[in-house]
Amino acid sequence: MPQESVVVVYGGTSSEREVSLKSGAAVLAALERQGINVVGYDPHERGLTGLEQLAPDKVFIALHGRGGEDGSLQGALELLDIPYTGSGVMASALGMDKQRTKFVWQALNLPTPESIILDEHSDWDGVAERLGLPLIVKPVHEGSTLGINIVRSKAELISAYREAARFDAQVMAERFIVGEEYTVALLGDSALPAIRVEVPGGFYDYEAKYLSNTTQYHLPCGLSAADEKALSALCQRAFEAIGGSGWGRVDVMRDGEGKFWLLEVNTVPGMTDHSLVPQAADYAGISFDQLVVAILTTAERPNASASDGHETA
Repeated sequence: MPQESVVVVYGGTSSEREVSLKSGAAVLAALERQGINVVGYDPHERGLTGLEQLAPDKVFIALHGRGGEDGSLQGALELLDIPYTGSGVMASALGMDKQRTKFVWQALNLPTPESIILDEHSDWDGVAERLGLPLIVKPVHEGSTLGINIVRSKAELISAYREAARFDAQVMAERFIVGEEYTVALLGDSALPAIRVEVPGGFYDYEAKYLSNTTQYHLPCGLSAADEKALSALCQRAFEAIGGSGWGRVDVMRDGEGKFWLLEVNTVPGMTDHSLVPQAADYAGISFDQLVVAILTTAERPNASASDGHETA
């Protein structure tokens, strides 16, 4: 019986291309070390035609951002009837939209900071008064903190909006939560140990995520056992709320009173040497290769689930 074939899809054309290339290369190397029949594929080179010609048994999605994390690739793979890792079409599209993710969380009474959609004609004074200063301005459909700025005065609002608008036609302002930042990785039905992220500059931006050697990742995270359990449960509920499946990551802030606030969900998290999911897995005793294989096992044949387009294996 021939060994099943796997294609790692990475690269693409989004603003997160460089990160995706690193994630995909790491995943590809891990699968090769495990003796799996695997090849890498960058849709920037030959689009979906080349992927269809490869006719893999499974696809490992390491394509971050638009075109790979927003349901587009997931929908194409469903039409081709190829099992893939991670969340289905609906959950992927919803998770990529920070504002609509918030709508779902708010409907379920899950804590998330208040936000407002901005445009060129926004009442800037009104936005600042409603959300308070400082506040965060961010593109609605971007990852890797691209285009995000902390706004500390009304005068900075318009420039921050225009910077974010370079990355996305939809821009949002969000209430700024002062406190500690945490992230929780989800694998299958379990939450991995929470990580507390500490940045000397105070802002976990693109440079702090992927380039800086001064960003600190605290494992254990420093929470009490009861608080970490509550955080993990909250993140699992948040992920399930959007229909997430397979694996993912939820980012959270904890304010000075100890309350957790959901920021966003990542349905195709980074897998680079700076990435958070591999760090949490390693602390839990799961090597990078074991993690990659575990994620691959979540690849399910599409078109059966009523909730998010993925069937149960």
